[in-house]
Amino acid sequence: MERTEPVASDLNSPGGGGGDVARWRRIASRLVAATLAYNGVEAGVALWSGLSAASIALVSFGLDSVIEIAAAAVMLRRLGLEERGVDREAVERSERRVHRFVGWTFLALAIYVTVEASSTLWRHAEPSESVVGIILAAVSLLVMPVIAWGKLRAAREIRSGALRAEAKETLACSYLSFTLLAGLVANAVAGWWWADPVAALLMVPWLLREGVEGIRGEEEAERQVEEWRSQLEE
Repeated sequence: MERTEPVASDLNSPGGGGGDVARWRRIASRLVAATLAYNGVEAGVALWSGLSAASIALVSFGLDSVIEIAAAAVMLRRLGLEERGVDREAVERSERRVHRFVGWTFLALAIYVTVEASSTLWRHAEPSESVVGIILAAVSLLVMPVIAWGKLRAAREIRSGALRAEAKETLACSYLSFTLLAGLVANAVAGWWWADPVAALLMVPWLLREGVEGIRGEEEAERQVEEWRSQLEE
C-alpha cells in the first residue's frame, strides 16, 4: 500500500529538471495503470479459482489484490493531480484519509484469513487442486518484480517517496505469489492439504504490517514531509 510522501512537483521549479521529471512521471503513471489493470485480472481469477477449489490461500490472495487496486488507484490519481499542479496539501489530506481506510481494510483481511485458515485446519477441510491458481501465482511471481523495478526507477528519477513505497508494495506482492504457489503446488503434487491454509496464514504478518502502517501513515507522512523540505533547503 502506498504511503503518503511529499509530492515531486517541487522538482518542476527552475533547475529541477522539470522536462525530464514530467517524462518520468508519465512513465510512472503508465506503470501504475498497468499495476491497476493486472491486479484487476489477478483479483478476478484468484477469487473465481479460489472459490471453485475452496482454497483459502487463493481467496485471500484475490482479496489482497482488490485492496492493491485501491492503493494503485490512489497513486494514479495522485500522479494526475500533481501533473495538473493541484495544491499539494489538499492532495495529501485526501490521500491520508484513503490510507487510513485501506489500512483498516488490511487488518480486516488479516482477521478473515486467520479465522478461515484456522477453521480449515481444525476441520481438516481439504481444498481441491487448482491448476489455474498455480498458473496465476507463477505469472504474478514473474510479472510483479518487473513492474516494481520500473516504478522504483521512475520514483528515483522524479524523487517521489510515495511512488517508491508503492513500488515496494508491488515487490512485496511477489512474496505473496511465492507463498501461494508453494502452498498450491504442495497440495496438488504431494497431497498436503494443510499447505493451503498454512500458506494463507503466512500472509497474515504482511497484512498486519500494511494495515498498521496505513493507519499510522498520517504521522509518518508529516515526518517525511519535514525531512523532504529540509533536503530542499540544503
